[in-house]
Amino acid sequence: MTKPDDPDGERRRRRSTGLDARTPLQALTPIHSEGQGEPSQRLKKRRPLSFLGSSQASDPREESRQPDGAKAGRRSRPPSIFGSLRSRHSGADVDEPPPSPYPKDGSVDDDVGGATCSPSRVVRHHGEVQTTGGMFRKKREYLVLTDRHLVRFKNRAKASEVFPSIPASLGKSTPMRHASMSSIGSLTDLPGLAQAESQRGLALRDIVAVYKLEDGRPYFSIEVAHLDESISQPSSVILQLDDPTEAEIWLTSIRGAATKARLLDLPAFPQQTVEYVARWLERQRDYDPLHFRIFKVVQRPAGKTGGRSSSDDLARLASTTCYLAIGLHMVHLVPLPRHGHARRTSSASLAEPCGRAAFGLAALTLIHVRPTDDAFDLGFRVPLQPAHPLWLASTSSAEIALWVRQAVEYLRPQWLEQPLVFQAPRDVEESLLPRDPDMDDLGCFDRTLTAYCAAYERDTSNIRYAVASGVEDEPRISLLHPERGEGSKYSALELLAFFRALRYNEVFRSVSFAGIDLGVLHQLSDLYGVEHVSWTSRTGIPLGFKGQGPQSLLVRELQALALKSKGLRRLDLSYCVRRKPVGDDEGPADAGCEIVEALFPLCRRQLTNVDWITLNGIKLGESDLDYLVDAAVERACHLRALEISNCGLTDRSLQLVFNAMLSQDSTLESIDISGNLARLSPATFQGQIGHFSFIRKLNLSRVHRTSGPEPLVAPETLLTWRLQELHLSETALNAQTADSVAAYLASPMSDSLRDLRLNQCGLRGKEIAVFLRAMSREPGVGRELHLHVSENRIEEHHNDLVDAVAQSLTPTHLTMRMAVYEKEYRFRELMQALRRNTTLRYLDLSKASLPGDANEETCEALKRMFADNTTLEELDISGELGHLELAKFGIGLNHALTGLERNGTLRVLRIEYQKLGLQGASTLASVLERNTRLEEIYCSHNDITLQGLTVLVKSLAVNWTVRYIPSMDGDREAALETVKREYQAGRDEGPVAAGQASVRKRLSAVRGGLGATAAGQGHGQGHGQRPLTDSDLQAAVDAMREKWERQTDRLAQYLRRNAQAAGGPAGAAEGGGEHDENERPSTEASLSSILEQETPTAEKGDGLAEVMAERFGLGLASDGNGEGASRQA
Repeated sequence: MTKPDDPDGERRRRRSTGLDARTPLQALTPIHSEGQGEPSQRLKKRRPLSFLGSSQASDPREESRQPDGAKAGRRSRPPSIFGSLRSRHSGADVDEPPPSPYPKDGSVDDDVGGATCSPSRVVRHHGEVQTTGGMFRKKREYLVLTDRHLVRFKNRAKASEVFPSIPASLGKSTPMRHASMSSIGSLTDLPGLAQAESQRGLALRDIVAVYKLEDGRPYFSIEVAHLDESISQPSSVILQLDDPTEAEIWLTSIRGAATKARLLDLPAFPQQTVEYVARWLERQRDYDPLHFRIFKVVQRPAGKTGGRSSSDDLARLASTTCYLAIGLHMVHLVPLPRHGHARRTSSASLAEPCGRAAFGLAALTLIHVRPTDDAFDLGFRVPLQPAHPLWLASTSSAEIALWVRQAVEYLRPQWLEQPLVFQAPRDVEESLLPRDPDMDDLGCFDRTLTAYCAAYERDTSNIRYAVASGVEDEPRISLLHPERGEGSKYSALELLAFFRALRYNEVFRSVSFAGIDLGVLHQLSDLYGVEHVSWTSRTGIPLGFKGQGPQSLLVRELQALALKSKGLRRLDLSYCVRRKPVGDDEGPADAGCEIVEALFPLCRRQLTNVDWITLNGIKLGESDLDYLVDAAVERACHLRALEISNCGLTDRSLQLVFNAMLSQDSTLESIDISGNLARLSPATFQGQIGHFSFIRKLNLSRVHRTSGPEPLVAPETLLTWRLQELHLSETALNAQTADSVAAYLASPMSDSLRDLRLNQCGLRGKEIAVFLRAMSREPGVGRELHLHVSENRIEEHHNDLVDAVAQSLTPTHLTMRMAVYEKEYRFRELMQALRRNTTLRYLDLSKASLPGDANEETCEALKRMFADNTTLEELDISGELGHLELAKFGIGLNHALTGLERNGTLRVLRIEYQKLGLQGASTLASVLERNTRLEEIYCSHNDITLQGLTVLVKSLAVNWTVRYIPSMDGDREAALETVKREYQAGRDEGPVAAGQASVRKRLSAVRGGLGATAAGQGHGQGHGQRPLTDSDLQAAVDAMREKWERQTDRLAQYLRRNAQAAGGPAGAAEGGGEHDENERPSTEASLSSILEQETPTAEKGDGLAEVMAERFGLGLASDGNGEGASRQA
């Protein structure tokens, strides 16, 4: 280890900041300087120092000043068997006489740091006790407790020889229980005897713990654990006494003396120990220099034994000395390091920690510090598992309890009540530090979530979530699907970690679990503990629900989230529990979805601020309806939303809910009853819905109604609302309902409307034109509204719709997906109208169906629309590729795309599933070289080959505005599958005559040794035939995959460069174009080269690369500039 006084050896060191190691490691000074090399070597062979001398090594030069008699006395007295047992050295070192700790002048150096204490020695307590240690049977010894050591003698006479203040005979004086003084003169008369007996003494500063041993024996036992860190040698001695008063005196005296010794000489961990423990935590990924504490502890034996004691029983009741390290998220029990020299392991107490060695701080449930000794307990429990207790002991038990509690509060800084039991003496509880006010933007949500994942042994990276602003009740946190992939689900522990990380969080106003399967927590009970159950509200009001049995984890976590988060207002639980309600005649009573049971009773008693609960997609049972109705009839609930879409409600249940919700007429803002089985009667429905005066959102999609001419919602009802969203999709709109909607759109009361959805309502072009004219406020100025009219019969009375579009009566956003045109000229008329439109900024015409591929006139009209429209910012003309339906514009779309070269407003283009191929990719590349406005292009699933991707990437060298182009993984896999499929077909059918113009002719040419040439040239006749092997195909596929990944890496670099350039000057952007030409591959010709070099058949001289590249689109011959046929396409 580098010395601190060596300027050339300065280095950065870890250090423990625990209370058990207060002295900084950088400030430690070596005992000898570098110039004392010879004495330093002599020190390595010295035995442990005397209990009366320094606890560190004395200067060996003092031996020269010792009297000869003293040296002889040391040599004449052999060490005791107990001294041999506790010796730090091997058997070879036992015979070497130890140096005397006594200087010639009779003074005693008693301080580690070099300071001297008073010339007297305090005997704090002494007496005969029965001791047990190691493998030996119990034996009676005489113990003497001084202010620095606990010394063991064979008998009272031996102790009296060293300490004259102790009577030699029991008859002369009663055993002393109070401190007595022994003169230095009497001690120096027998230096050899003192030194020999010192081998049986324990330095109080090295004591790890003193505690009562609860072994169930009929006597009183005290264990004293000791650790010499210089060699990592632990030891222990058990004192057995029959008198409880005497046992208490020994316990108090040893603890008090050890505390005083540590205060006089604060122990510091050696640097090698700190490095060892830090590396241990690094392997566990839990090391943080700012959250790192080390303590010496003893693992107490667990359990009691009955009956009479024996030495074998005591050997089984062995303790283990180790380090307790507090990391960022875990508490670690680190075994003592093994040094190079041999260690005695004859005693069972030297065993290393077994079982689990790391415990999550977030799973901590108990901290218990005993006031009478050094013992303390820690309890940890992972949900659905029994508790795991740790019985420990340490002289720093109070400090450990405080640091562990502070570490827990750092991980859960917003929790007002920690889910653990803290039992400690009052002075320890009063020493708790105040809470850390440091919070991040998310209220330390990430910190708490990581802590719970570490405690539950879950991978944090698998939990994905998003935080959104600019929404109602912002910010909103949404749990996304796990990282493992589509179709995977979160485990129970992962969901519990997310729930508990949100508890007490005051940042988020909305929490969304929409689409996440919470069924794993449904009807799942934790029978091993209730520490995370919320029995009261945030303000301390008890729940007091009567008649409830054991609740599931889903109920408990939802209740805790709603109770403890004061700022939470909205919970979206759509499609979280997929279940089928059980009928009355099908078995036991239906338990319900448990979500309604958890939340609505809290709303009824006003114990939570959550008043917007979304239950869409959850099948509600009778018990759920009881909870919902019971809460809804209470006006004090102040519910703001009734969102029960696709909940399986019948006529009876829906009417029951509506009648109960009438009490919320002054607070209800949203109603969503779409997709239920109930049939609405317009007359009855009008009377119910008319009571609500503050509706902002109304969703009546997929609603069944009774027959009749009445409108579903009367105009006088609509005109009382200032709606923001109105959804009537997949609901048959008769003429009266359409007129009612048009009247509302023309009224100023609808000025706040932002989203109108009329998809699949059977509307014709005429009705849509009526809506467009009704919503228009000023000619040429688009209204801020998104109109959805997909899957309607727009071809009927199409001219009315075209005229409205050409006159710019459209809103700013228009979606007309899946429009079916039986006559192509009508679609062409719509393109001509869009060319003149000046109000649309967003247009979705995806999945439009024409009689066939678009003809030349239609493509030309589409091209002019691209070039001449001056307002569109986002356009979606994606096609559809399904088993039964095919919607695409055909190859003529490539010509239409050239119109984008002159467009100056379009930012986002979606053009998926249009089979663009290599030619379409080349056209897009030409557009990107000239267009300086496009920012995002979604062009995947277009049969774009590697050559097409290379051309697109190459165009980004001169384009600095595009920030998104997909890596087109789907196109890559499709291209590889095509190669494999065609190869398999060619191999199965065998060679064909060389004169046939087909792929099989080319494959046969390969087998015959025909060399493929550049595109446009013929193939020459080869010599001999070689079969096309599977290894050739695999090599070609691997080369293609590697080439594709290389292009996607270049694509990502260009996109990062453009994103940075958008936020600053171009000169500061990353990845300039200085070296792009050198790194740019020559389209697919480079792949052909790879195939020629790497495929086994190519090594034999065959032209496999060119054959496969030309047939499967893996490559084309190119000129020296890398353009080749790709530009010609």
